[in-house]
Amino acid sequence: MEDLLKFAPRPTGMGEMFQVLRDGQPRTRADLAAITGQARSTIAARLDLLVSTGLIGPAGEASSTGGRPPATFAFRPSAKVVLAVEVGVTNVHLAVTDLSSTILAEAELPLAVADGPDVVMSKVAETGRKLMATADRSPEELASVGVGLPGPVEYATGRPINPPAMPSWDAVDIPQVLERLLKVPVLVDKDVNLMALGEHRTNWRTVRDMLFVNVATSIGSGIISDGELRRGAQGAAGDIGHIAVPTAKDVLCWCGNAGCLEAVASGNAIAAWLRARGLIANDTSDVVALIRSGDVTTSRAVRQAGREIGSVLAACVSMLNPSLIVVGGVISDTSEHLIAGIRELVYQSSLPLATEHLRIVTSRNWSRVGVIGASAMAVEHVLSPRAIDALGP
Repeated sequence: MEDLLKFAPRPTGMGEMFQVLRDGQPRTRADLAAITGQARSTIAARLDLLVSTGLIGPAGEASSTGGRPPATFAFRPSAKVVLAVEVGVTNVHLAVTDLSSTILAEAELPLAVADGPDVVMSKVAETGRKLMATADRSPEELASVGVGLPGPVEYATGRPINPPAMPSWDAVDIPQVLERLLKVPVLVDKDVNLMALGEHRTNWRTVRDMLFVNVATSIGSGIISDGELRRGAQGAAGDIGHIAVPTAKDVLCWCGNAGCLEAVASGNAIAAWLRARGLIANDTSDVVALIRSGDVTTSRAVRQAGREIGSVLAACVSMLNPSLIVVGGVISDTSEHLIAGIRELVYQSSLPLATEHLRIVTSRNWSRVGVIGASAMAVEHVLSPRAIDALGP
């Protein structure tokens, strides 16, 4: 950490000094003075203030080179908690986490997004309070809330924008609705962005350039570039589900266009293809059941869906040059045929330079990466340099 900081601009404010301590490594006042270039008196005053907030605490003594061993200080992730919420079409996953996004308590609710934002957010707030109690944390310890929604979101305002699966949510001020119930700041983003963030923070923190692809009822992706989540100008970055597939020009998509990837390779699209061939497949869950039963026709359909997804990802690889593609979602979790089809087309269609070191893997824990990403988003808001500076006099 110190080696990297030698080449970075030196922290000047309390918020920037706090970022030095966020890795959890204990440091002395002298360490912080050497890293930041600030006077020992300034370091001492800022440490006193951070200790008073509970965010920083004593961490024992450093080795002595003679005389009394100096005290060390480290970040305390347990100082506060955040509520992480992943809203799905038919269920809601909630978790209370500490400031390192470690899950302390969680619950899954059979709650339909079609019930509308007021009903869903009221139940989220109610369940969030219960989870706080389960984690033995008081309401005053809740610092913020992170919410993922299954549709486009204007990140700056937290408002869903024309979300196809949740029309009654369009332009609703979700942060305002939930802030009124829980009295803390609320951050909102589309679910696949938070899946990408959660996957990155949990399993691939050292990877700088990564794509997360979610294949379920719909298809979407989140982009990590230079180690940061990229949302695009209007928050629409990563919407690969509505990139046209040349081989599917006559297949209509719900968005009004023809040939969209989602119309030919999503869980619902696979189900429709299977129904046309006489199989009972009303939705994605039926596709999963057929995969688990060993149905050969379904396995072939999933492999072909992987190829269609791979043809689109090949273009993304050429454009973004990621070193890693992580595939998540209920279908990838159930069948190796999907990722096999993706790998086949990506490696076949992309330039060798772009795929020389490219890995394509399945998510290690896709059912949780959404809430972990929601937690990480909420934590970043609470622990940003600006938020820490606001704690000062």
